[in-house]
Amino acid sequence: MATTSENLGDLPAQIDEIEALSSIYGDEWCVIDEASRIFCIKISNDTELPKWKICLQIILPPDYPSEAPPIYQLNATWLRGRERIDLSNSLEEIYVQNAGESILYLWVERIREFLVEKSQLADSDKESPEEEKRTEEVEADDVGCATAESDFLDLQALRLTVDPAHLLNERPGDEELPPIKHGEPITDRRSTFQPHLAPVVTSRQVKMVLDKLYENKKIASATHNIYAYRIYCEDKQTFLQDCEDDGETAAGGRLLHLLQILDVRNVMVVVSRWYGGILLGPDRFKHINNCARNILVENYKDLAEDSSKAGGRNKKQKNKKTK
Repeated sequence: MATTSENLGDLPAQIDEIEALSSIYGDEWCVIDEASRIFCIKISNDTELPKWKICLQIILPPDYPSEAPPIYQLNATWLRGRERIDLSNSLEEIYVQNAGESILYLWVERIREFLVEKSQLADSDKESPEEEKRTEEVEADDVGCATAESDFLDLQALRLTVDPAHLLNERPGDEELPPIKHGEPITDRRSTFQPHLAPVVTSRQVKMVLDKLYENKKIASATHNIYAYRIYCEDKQTFLQDCEDDGETAAGGRLLHLLQILDVRNVMVVVSRWYGGILLGPDRFKHINNCARNILVENYKDLAEDSSKAGGRNKKQKNKKTK
């Protein structure tokens, strides 16, 4: 009963925050499912002549803001790769710096600041045909924000299993960069898919793996870098898990579902796709999961052992610091 009381204690704070955001942002604020605490807000670089837009979709857990952050998804067809990772990292930093407080306003304004900076950078260069095409994609995000709601709701059951406490428990410097394996590519109609796999025991290691992969110019230039990870938290007997589509709608969720079906833990899989100019339809999901499955079958046992060793090293380092 104590837990229920604590959770109910966060409801007034959530209501106050939602009323404030609705008042501040007006039509930009949208209620998807009030009972489930699911909302979205359309954010742009300019209220009169918007060029860059992002739809921020959120679920408010019962223990937000006292103990947990909002569960979120950034929807924009043009937001991929390094830009998406950097923006997500900045939102997580805001949460860590303001843990226990209402942070949605800070998140929205940080995203708006990101869009303004991007707009100013784009305006400094003459718009190329490629930039014009991307502008069309940005304008189409008004529709994408609405159509993506069903995808977001489909994934909420997976995302609600994420344990945000790890964002506070981890300390930079405790983790080592895990070994990264690269699988055999699959090519179909000029599109190429290649999997990468690493053992991970913390969300910080997930970021380290992504940073290392993006140092490779070929991987960084991929049309999509889809990833998913599952980390088993022994103390809480639950999973820290998440996924990323990187512009390939629903691909991350399917990849995470594969990890769940195979019951793998403490592992991260990234699938890079280089688009060849020919639409593959549903076959693209088949190739993403097939090459991910192949690299798991080939390497998961060895990587699971590496993960256990890495976890042991991290615990020893933390124990030394506490003594």
